[in-house]
Amino acid sequence: MDYPKDELDAADKRAAARLSKTPVAVSAHYDRRRGRLVIDLNTGLQIAFRPRDAQGLEAAKPEQLAKIEISPSGLGLHFPDLDADLYLPGLLEGLLGSKRWMASLLGKAGGRATSEAKAAASRMNGRKGGRPKKKTDIHDAG
Repeated sequence: MDYPKDELDAADKRAAARLSKTPVAVSAHYDRRRGRLVIDLNTGLQIAFRPRDAQGLEAAKPEQLAKIEISPSGLGLHFPDLDADLYLPGLLEGLLGSKRWMASLLGKAGGRATSEAKAAASRMNGRKGGRPKKKTDIHDAG
């Protein structure tokens, strides 16, 4: 489908105006000493995080993180050796993966959470013979 030139020009201007107000990546590298991915932004700020905390990079080896490509817009990071991508606006919002992936991490962390109350309840259940068996109702279809 062909769009009129004036519509394309207007869209380009809107995109340029939006990008001028949005932080974009100007460089990115993996810092082996610190074990962090480091992204420098056009605002002068720098963000850094552990690769294992980002979806697609959880099991990456340092040599796989050596090559990072920044998209022309500066909003995307691509790791060719892993075929993984990160979206800068999501990173800036603290999202290191999809909603489903982030929720699974939170679920795992919640399951590992321990508190004095949880430990006491577990000890009490242990003294009583453990968790009670589930009751099942059996109805005759008769």
